[in-house]
Amino acid sequence: MEEPRNDDRAVGSMRTWEAAVAVAFLVFGSIVMWDSRRLGASWASDGPQAGYFPFYIGLIIFLASMANLVRAFMMGPKGERPFVTVSAMRMVLTVMVPSVIYVALIQNPVYSLGIYEASAIFIAAFMRVVGKYAWPMIVAVSLGVMTVFFLMFEVWFKVPLPKGPIEALFGFQ
Repeated sequence: MEEPRNDDRAVGSMRTWEAAVAVAFLVFGSIVMWDSRRLGASWASDGPQAGYFPFYIGLIIFLASMANLVRAFMMGPKGERPFVTVSAMRMVLTVMVPSVIYVALIQNPVYSLGIYEASAIFIAAFMRVVGKYAWPMIVAVSLGVMTVFFLMFEVWFKVPLPKGPIEALFGFQ
């Protein structure tokens, strides 16, 4: 017999996640500094080289991350508290995973839907899965919103956004 799910279980402690994020930013800051040195991170006779400012931004990120890492290990008993519960993480992932897919659908090397088609699918998916709306309402809202946005950005403001196959059918590129 399967045990009931406990959605109040912790997904890591405060200390674990503080340290993990600090290490991730340490790596990021190190990469920025390393690549800035490749570009030239000193002061030349005509002013700063291309990597001068990025190097110091990377250094600030690195030092702040070191401080956060030290702080993570000095948290004491507070560090053992749960960072997030399974149920809360599930809610975050309910938004994050579709958002990543949405961004990937807008413009990618394999097949690009463009911002309007991807947005209509994104709105429709959230209305159906999260809001439990009926299909007529979903179609009306998702297509209506994207039609208004298309008119606003492409026609009225003349702001070119990534286009997909439907816009190509109507001669918009």
